[in-house]
Amino acid sequence: MKRKISLLLGLLVMVLSFTGCAKTEEPIEYDEAAVGQMIDFLIQYSESVDEASLEEWNNLSEYSQNYQFMQSGLRFTPESFSSAIESWKAGVEECGAYVGHGDLKYTAAEDGLEVSTHVEYENREADVVFEFDEKLYLESVNVNAEFSTGEILKKAGLNTLLGMGTVFAVLIFISIVISLFKFIPSGSQKKAAQAAPVKAEAEAAPAVEEVAEEADDLELIAVISAAIAAAEGTSTDGFVVRSIRRRQANRWNS
Repeated sequence: MKRKISLLLGLLVMVLSFTGCAKTEEPIEYDEAAVGQMIDFLIQYSESVDEASLEEWNNLSEYSQNYQFMQSGLRFTPESFSSAIESWKAGVEECGAYVGHGDLKYTAAEDGLEVSTHVEYENREADVVFEFDEKLYLESVNVNAEFSTGEILKKAGLNTLLGMGTVFAVLIFISIVISLFKFIPSGSQKKAAQAAPVKAEAEAAPAVEEVAEEADDLELIAVISAAIAAAEGTSTDGFVVRSIRRRQANRWNS
């Protein structure tokens, strides 16, 4: 009995030790003021930079860009910084000129930080989300514009019309292609077209033979007429050859 109790206590201690060694998922630590300064700098820079300055910045080497970020204490990468500016400008193009934004809301996790704020633009409002990795380097900026019910229905209707128009265009194209099939000769038509010249040649052959035979008879009549006229000592006008009988074999009796 004592051995069983000792074994159970040992198992309980092992379970508790494994539970204590298990890793607990805790959100990362961050400085709200530092992160807020990065976001304010990004918004101000995106609003004030012109195309020439942006092109000049993009033409810098990656080393120069990283050096400037390090000197200013901004946790940006060249890729994430350029992508964030493009996202912000795309939001301005969709929502209108930037007016202002509300308070920043921080949501920390084990693998990163998400900061969101409600932004007011000239034409509509939007929710902007800034995402940072576990080292608090900026990863992306997403501008989610808010559309009214009428605008959503309008977009849905346009998408429906576009889809239906595409389907009808494809169906019309298919029907045109099918209608052109009648101009393509089938296998039986090809065989008939090939057999027609052969049949015509076969029908023309007897006519040619008849013409040739008739020409031979005329020549034979002329020769016989000349021979008789020479034998009688007269001309071919005094008689007429009415018929010629052909014999299968011509043997001379000795």
